Amino acid sequence: MLRVPFSCVRNQQMIIMMTCGLGASSMAIPMLVPSLGDCRRISRYGFDGHVGFGSDYGKWKKNCGMAPTTGNASAKNMRLCTSPMASSALAESSNSSRLDLYKQVLEAARDKFSQEICFQSKDKDISLAKALLYVAAEDEAFLAFNREIDIYSLHNERRDTPSLSDALGWDGVESMPMSGKNINEWLGELETIAKEVEAELVSRDIGCHLVEVLDAVNKVLFELRGFKRSPVIVDSKCSYLHSVLSSGNSSAILLSVIYIEVCRRLNLTIVGSRVGEEFLIWPPTGNPEELFIVTSGRSLFGVVNGKCVDDPRSKASDINSHSLLGLDIATNRDIIGIALANLMWLYWKRASRTNPGLMLTSPLRLVQKSEEKLKNYCGPQTPLLRPQELRLAIMASERMLILQPHNWSLRRDYGMMLYYEREYEIAIQELSICLAFAPEEEAEVLESFVQRLHLMRLKTTCKSFGQQGELTIP
Repeated sequence: MLRVPFSCVRNQQMIIMMTCGLGASSMAIPMLVPSLGDCRRISRYGFDGHVGFGSDYGKWKKNCGMAPTTGNASAKNMRLCTSPMASSALAESSNSSRLDLYKQVLEAARDKFSQEICFQSKDKDISLAKALLYVAAEDEAFLAFNREIDIYSLHNERRDTPSLSDALGWDGVESMPMSGKNINEWLGELETIAKEVEAELVSRDIGCHLVEVLDAVNKVLFELRGFKRSPVIVDSKCSYLHSVLSSGNSSAILLSVIYIEVCRRLNLTIVGSRVGEEFLIWPPTGNPEELFIVTSGRSLFGVVNGKCVDDPRSKASDINSHSLLGLDIATNRDIIGIALANLMWLYWKRASRTNPGLMLTSPLRLVQKSEEKLKNYCGPQTPLLRPQELRLAIMASERMLILQPHNWSLRRDYGMMLYYEREYEIAIQELSICLAFAPEEEAEVLESFVQRLHLMRLKTTCKSFGQQGELTIP
């Protein structure tokens, strides 16, 4: 296994080991942690569907340092440190520039995402499509970096393995191909869909009445383009915007994003709201009754939002023209957060597949139940998870914290994933920050767990220096 960590850059940057591939390789990527004194969250929504922190925290300061920037001097001066095995593999390969390019894309994609959702910008100016394409670009670069490391390692072991060409044919995050197209080309795909809707309206020789426009959008998306909602997301391709635009198979939230982005290009506003486990969208109108008129067995509201509005088990089935007006409208940042939350939980489920029933908070629950069981979780018996999927879940969690730095449950989940990754020092740091925002009961449990993590870290340090004897965790 090759390990390629970045060097530490400054106290506001966290070095997180990116354990890569299933038995493959690993690297680390820095992330700027926003100053808790400078940043304030103003959204109503938590990404788990519950109410988040409100405006009582005040407005964001202009000097809010939310994300790493490529212009930052410390970030520019980062030096790559490699293990002996990694150094050997890379030194003997003429293709190390490919790795350098993927590392640049990892850094630039996070930077571009942070700039897009920066709280200095008005929410209406945020492009849902662009932000989510930067998310996809970062994850694609991460996976590509891992594959390159594996190829170098294989080439180092087997001299007869052909090496890859040094040239990639692109030079940055904006030009990196994803499923055959770069970010600007995927944005152009949304423009193409909007033009197809306009052509559909022209062919009907009708005006621009709201219902007719939405009917044309529905025909292009669901009939001509064949977009489909996947009720149960098991394929990660359904959770990345470029893959959805390519295949047509989508999670409900990303199909809503596509609908919103296409209608925005037609100068038609579409809003949305979290209702139970569903995310519903509709056009704001002075006559919401027309959205619920049933034609050919389906209402316009039902066509836009899928079968969930007809499922009695879903809270969405309770929505009518009167209750629709009482829903809280999600902001663009909220929508991005929901998409990231779905991505995080998808990868967490994959990472913990070999440990049925394992939850992020399982060790915390054991604090109150069984001290003996907790010792097993906080020691050599810590559950082993799939490293690549766990790192992708952590990356999604990091982006969520850029959106909502004061959400204690998000920071708790982030800290617990770092614990499962055995990054105890950073886990202690994040869970300690969480203590400042958590409710009293949760804080007590977290405090006990953090104390054990301190002892675990001390025990690990003693072993690394050859300390004899057993250090007991009481």
